[in-house]
Amino acid sequence: WSQPDQGSSSLDEEGSSTWEEPEVTQPSLQDKLHVKVAALVGFLLLKYRNKQPTRQAEMLEIVSKDYQDDFPVILGQASEYMRLVFGMDIKEVDPSDHSYVLVNVLGLTCDGMLSGKHGMPKTSLLGLLLGVILVEDDCAPEGEVWEVLGVMGVYAGKEHIIYGEPRELLTKVWVQEGYLEYRQVPGSDPARYEFLWGPRAHAETSKFQVLEYLLRVRHGQLASSLALSEGAVSDEEEGA
Repeated sequence: WSQPDQGSSSLDEEGSSTWEEPEVTQPSLQDKLHVKVAALVGFLLLKYRNKQPTRQAEMLEIVSKDYQDDFPVILGQASEYMRLVFGMDIKEVDPSDHSYVLVNVLGLTCDGMLSGKHGMPKTSLLGLLLGVILVEDDCAPEGEVWEVLGVMGVYAGKEHIIYGEPRELLTKVWVQEGYLEYRQVPGSDPARYEFLWGPRAHAETSKFQVLEYLLRVRHGQLASSLALSEGAVSDEEEGA
């Protein structure tokens, strides 16, 4: 039997008396700006669905007074997300009152919108697909297409919050609208399928425009942009 270690006991008591709760990490400025960017993207989508222009004053209200000095940065990032994920550019139409509209980056007359929950601009997905077809010598095997889309988290038969059910969009909607041709590979057994540009794609855009857009997007950028924009879509649908 031995005496307890008084020094150790005192040290434990001292340590326990001075222990404090760890400080909660505060969001960084960049994190706060991302929240504002997502809010602005959601607002722009709502305006687009309602076919309404938006004024800079309205966008400043969404951003809030505390972040008005950061508005150029927020608008720039929101513009990039709109371009990458939705294939839309923010264009100023009236400098006198700083009003803006969203326009299709590829000049396509149809933005691929579907009614209901997934009525979102899908031009970026169509632009990416047209680009893949070009890279594959104007004829892209279906398996290659789904491999590319899988990098973005877009899978055949799986609902996507922005693009809806992609197989229907690619093999039916855009085929019926003339943007894509979806056909069986001649002589394939078992049957394999491939995508080509449809007549409407040839009429409304050009290979140069599509390749330029493809270079701007790049798969990694688009995939990393989807997370923020999916949050913006959820916010926009809740506010609709």
